[in-house]
Order: sequence, then structure tokens, then C-alpha cells
Amino acid sequence: MADQNWPLYEVFIRSRSGLSHKHAGSVHAADDQMAIDHARDVYTRRNEGVSIWVVKSSEIIASDPAESSALFEPAADKIYRHPTFYEIPDGVENL
Repeated sequence: MADQNWPLYEVFIRSRSGLSHKHAGSVHAADDQMAIDHARDVYTRRNEGVSIWVVKSSEIIASDPAESSALFEPAADKIYRHPTFYEIPDGVENL
């Protein structure tokens, strides 16, 4: 199979236990195991990670940034979800 026909995978690396996976980049691979191997070789050469996730780019569903107001606006009318809604009593340093 020619390299240009291999699907694109997005690579996520967890640098240490307890941290979130972060997007590291992309690799082309013929199958899932090859994608893991390529991601390890390209993005963790110096033992930078403890866990690797790969996902086919074609399988990622994302919201459209141009439609962010329609997606996130409904939360704006729920002021009780924001800490500015509550008054902190005098003498209270930490909640």
C-alpha cells in the first residue's frame, strides 16, 4: 500500500501519570498498531510519555467554531453556575 493512501491518525500523549493526554501531532499508518508504533517513534523518542492514544482523523467529530455562540450561549443564562453569583461572607478566606 502506498504511503499516500494510508489514513491519517491524530496522536495524543500523556507525559506523566495523572496528567491529561495532549495532542502531539499526526502520523500516517496502514493500521492501528502501526499508528501506535509510528507515534511512539516520532513523539516519544526521549521517554516523554507514559501513554499514547491514536485515533483516525476521519473519526473525529468536532463542533464548528463559527457556530460556537449557538452551542455555548445556553450556559450564559444560568448565572447560578458562575461563582460571581454568590456573595462571600466577611472573614471567609477560602471556600
